[in-house]
Amino acid sequence: MQFRRMLKELDWGVLANVFLIIILGLVLIASATRATSPDDVLGLAKTQLLWVFSGLLLMFGSLYIPYDDFPRYAKFLYLFNLVMLVTVLFAGREALGAQRWIKIGPFSLQPSEFAKDIITITLANYLAARQGQIDKLSDFIRVFVHIGVPMLLILKQPDLGTSLVFVAITFAQLYVAGANRKLLFSLFGGGLVLAIGWIALHLHFPQIWIPLKEYQLNRLIIFLDPWKDMQGAGYHVIQSQIAIGSGGFWGKGLFRGSQNQLNFLPEQHTDFIFSVLGEELGFIGASVLLVLYLTLFWQLIRIGQQAKDLLGSLLVAGVVAKLAFHTFINIGMTCGIMPVTGIPLPFVSYGGSAMWSNLLSVGLALNVYLRRKKLSF
Repeated sequence: MQFRRMLKELDWGVLANVFLIIILGLVLIASATRATSPDDVLGLAKTQLLWVFSGLLLMFGSLYIPYDDFPRYAKFLYLFNLVMLVTVLFAGREALGAQRWIKIGPFSLQPSEFAKDIITITLANYLAARQGQIDKLSDFIRVFVHIGVPMLLILKQPDLGTSLVFVAITFAQLYVAGANRKLLFSLFGGGLVLAIGWIALHLHFPQIWIPLKEYQLNRLIIFLDPWKDMQGAGYHVIQSQIAIGSGGFWGKGLFRGSQNQLNFLPEQHTDFIFSVLGEELGFIGASVLLVLYLTLFWQLIRIGQQAKDLLGSLLVAGVVAKLAFHTFINIGMTCGIMPVTGIPLPFVSYGGSAMWSNLLSVGLALNVYLRRKKLSF
């Protein structure tokens, strides 16, 4: 009976949008991996489907815990998050120059993906308990300490992209929490100017220390002129731009993209899967996906506006900030207008940890929607 009532009260519009994006992603993964596994075209797509089904179980399972109860578990979740991230540093598996994964049997999980959802919950709880009290610089410093500890552990992996997602979540939740707007924008604007200035100084005076590895720095700035290192750091951006540009208005057709099928395009089933979409389905296909994303964000924002309390609004604000930031940065880097940070495209890029995390994020929003009014579950 409880499950039936829950199904009846769900926002099926949000789920329909998510399902459509996932289906498109499965098709693109099959196309992106055809050249590397011609004997099993659906190989990684089938694996991704497994991640989708298991992620849906996690999402629906999370709905049984009322979000009002999250404050009880906030401290435990925060500590659990730190333990996960510390474990990665000492026992994590290294790949592509980063140590971000934990091997569990035949699977590899990326704790930093789940750290985004945990920080969304714990920071929302922290701010909701201090409604109207984030007004002075010292109040902001306490918030930055809250997110700063897990951020430093993630930067140590190194994972700059996830650290930037933390910043987006924090800004969105502080804004919704009613923090001092003038100080909020001054701090984030000043931080952005400081970061850019620090990088610029390091480029002119290499002896100036910067908390980034050389390849991370190259990725951050190469999008400005990828042709100056066309066989190195700029290769990804150049091949991505060629793929998207060659797709034209209608695209070359599924499984017919030359950049993809001839393996010119790197990481085509993960970070650069939007390039596969642009080449094979063209401007029309890319527009359809963008409309689906924009509709999803609008639906989630509406859920946040309908929340019965500040905690619910903050949770949804964190979810929207995470998914929107991922989408904006990923599509921007494939088009060559944003730095390459290794952030996957939500529900589309291949990856189990990212799929689970994104579906759990949707579960958070649906949890708020289910309890937007007093219901007996």
